[in-house]
Amino acid sequence: MRPVPVENACTLIDRVGGSEVQTNKFVLGDVGGMRQTGSLVAVIATFALAAQWPARSQDAGFEQHLQNGVTAMRGGHLDAAALEFSRCAALQPSSAEAYFNLGLVRFQQARWQDAIASLKKSLALKPAFRGANLFLGIAEYRLEDYAGAETALKRETALDAAGADALMWMGMAQMARGELAPAAAALDKAASLKPHDVDILYHRGKVHMLLAKESYENMYQADPKSWRVHQVLAESFSQADRLDDAVKECQEAIRLKPDEPALHQQLGDVYWSQNRLDLAESEFRNELQVDPHNVAAKYKLGVVSLEQSKPEAAADLLAQVLEKQPDSAQAHYQLGRAQQQLGRNEEAAKNFRTVTSGAADDSDEVVRQSYYQLAQLYRRMQRPADSRAALEKFSELKQRADSAQARKLEEKMKRAAQEPKAQ
Repeated sequence: MRPVPVENACTLIDRVGGSEVQTNKFVLGDVGGMRQTGSLVAVIATFALAAQWPARSQDAGFEQHLQNGVTAMRGGHLDAAALEFSRCAALQPSSAEAYFNLGLVRFQQARWQDAIASLKKSLALKPAFRGANLFLGIAEYRLEDYAGAETALKRETALDAAGADALMWMGMAQMARGELAPAAAALDKAASLKPHDVDILYHRGKVHMLLAKESYENMYQADPKSWRVHQVLAESFSQADRLDDAVKECQEAIRLKPDEPALHQQLGDVYWSQNRLDLAESEFRNELQVDPHNVAAKYKLGVVSLEQSKPEAAADLLAQVLEKQPDSAQAHYQLGRAQQQLGRNEEAAKNFRTVTSGAADDSDEVVRQSYYQLAQLYRRMQRPADSRAALEKFSELKQRADSAQARKLEEKMKRAAQEPKAQ
């Protein structure tokens, strides 16, 4: 009988890296509650087929037990698969692959200690066995042996520097040990390798939040009366929608450091959120006194001026913004609004068209609103055909956006319905 065909195991590792959160424990694929054993069993069974069996002659009994084990894994018969791979190991005690497959079965059964023992035997026989350290590290993580998990996963990343899953689990182990900086580095690298992996992105975001919290705590301990402490508190209150408290903290930060760039802008943002436009306008002006080159503050001052029916001042400010940022769709749109209020219809239409023609993504709200403004503007300019065309495009984009929003809501409700209810 010919040896089992060799397949690149790395591609299979990529298919078993997902994680989910359960009371601060991380579960590989379906391992945690064994809710759906079929999918992960199939992947691990394929992994068993991918094991790089040596080219030496193998006896028929070994081959038969191997094939039986793989078949049992694919069928979800894990006890039978474990028995067959145990027989493989008994027939060829020097076979790293036999112990590896046995370790995968025990892994799937969530028999972590047994999985660790088999995977360690495999690695003792073949230290460079790709994938073995990944599963070993995850099993050790599940037993809360975070130091052992980190060691195993570091070995896996040394063998495969592009292994995003090993980097993710290593970062998780380091995070559990309080090693936040190296955890962030590992998860950042994992995210660069798999930029759309939601598990990696979740853990990356978590570690950076923990790093930020640690940094703020250290800052407070270093100088609890620092203006920076008040700035951070203001940001926290703003995010919690405690805007009155945010105002007080901003004011205190400004009292302690009146000429610090960005503080007046931060207070202006809070006032704007409260719809206190006159105070927001004043703070954005104060910001420009401190930092005349702050384009964001100038843009915000222009929009607030427009909202207070000061289109001439708004148009001047927004034109200055576009001198620095000529590709800003938001600035073109707001300048178009100001020019429209001033009766400068051709100039306004040009700015709205700049938004619609230069948009890489016509799903943006500013693009839809530009079509709407064009429809109204063309109607006043006695251009009914252009007005109808713009209004039809607005309606098409709005319908598309509404449908996308409805789909997101439906998916959210489905996910909520599938989540296990609290006992």
